[in-house]
Amino acid sequence: MARVNVERTENGFVARNDRGAEVVMGSGDEQGVFTPVELLLAALGGCNIVTVEPLTAKRGHRLVRLAMTVQAEKVEPTLLGPITVTYDVELPEGDDEADEVFRAVARRVEEKYCTVSRALRGQTEVRLELPE
Repeated sequence: MARVNVERTENGFVARNDRGAEVVMGSGDEQGVFTPVELLLAALGGCNIVTVEPLTAKRGHRLVRLAMTVQAEKVEPTLLGPITVTYDVELPEGDDEADEVFRAVARRVEEKYCTVSRALRGQTEVRLELPE
């Protein structure tokens, strides 16, 4: 089970996991914090890239550089438009198959193996539990 605790602190809001990692967030007016939408984009990018990297390496094509930008615009105050994931890769010199392998793995990961991508495509119900 995945779980985080999110709470208001004196300096804004913080999300913590059970392993002690923290992410500070806010409205976007503060320096050094993520907005919730930025965290959503980071989760999507992170889910994809941490899955693509070992799968390409396992197939013998470790990429020299593997990075991405994930972006979306709000089309309404509380609604995102399409999310665009743009990879930035540097292929290993002399590896003629690396590009083909990377592209196939990246597509497969986004379509089938990234939990965040699948959740964003509407396959995950959100339940709200309020105290009685």
